Amino acid sequence: MDPAGSHIGARIREARTKQGLSQVELAKQAGINQGFLSQIERGKQQPSPQTLSAVAVALDLPPAVLVGDGDVHDAPQPLDTLDLPVFGAIPAGAPSESQTQLEMFPVLRHLWGPDRYCLKLEFESMEPTLKPGDIVLVHYRPGVNPEHVQGRICACLVDGEATLKRVSVERSGDETLVVLRGDNPEVPPMIVDLSRQELSIQGVAVCLVSRNL
Repeated sequence: MDPAGSHIGARIREARTKQGLSQVELAKQAGINQGFLSQIERGKQQPSPQTLSAVAVALDLPPAVLVGDGDVHDAPQPLDTLDLPVFGAIPAGAPSESQTQLEMFPVLRHLWGPDRYCLKLEFESMEPTLKPGDIVLVHYRPGVNPEHVQGRICACLVDGEATLKRVSVERSGDETLVVLRGDNPEVPPMIVDLSRQELSIQGVAVCLVSRNL
């Protein structure tokens, strides 16, 4: 058993129970597997920075509160953050060149990068993984090969129209099709024929950085 992981897990369990949340509810809100959350709480697994951030957002707590300052202290560590621009729609070009940003949003320093930005969601196609009002960190990767981001949630432009979907590549004979799927089962998949349609993957979703409960 990892003492550090156990310590973080105990803090997560304490914060969850104080808020009256079950493991299933917290796991769903954080977008992680309930079995994995159980292992974290029991100190069997240690969360990655991305997982810790998602759990902290779901609990409406700074990640440092869950990390603490040691095994016997409750004093939170100071947050080291840097601001990134927030967009209300997928920018068609480099975020640094777009004039459509809404505001700036602080993210933890280890998540920051000059090629990253925040996207505030306004649609339901990625429910229940992502919800309207969520703020997602996106890595700007224009022109990345769809085969290199199989299964990832990506900010895409299809014939100039922006969409946020999970990417997969399928082959039918000599044709290569890119299938863009939402996690919402009520939203039909979008089939992109690369021989007839223009697809540009503008960025890859990295993690959830803010969610209203």
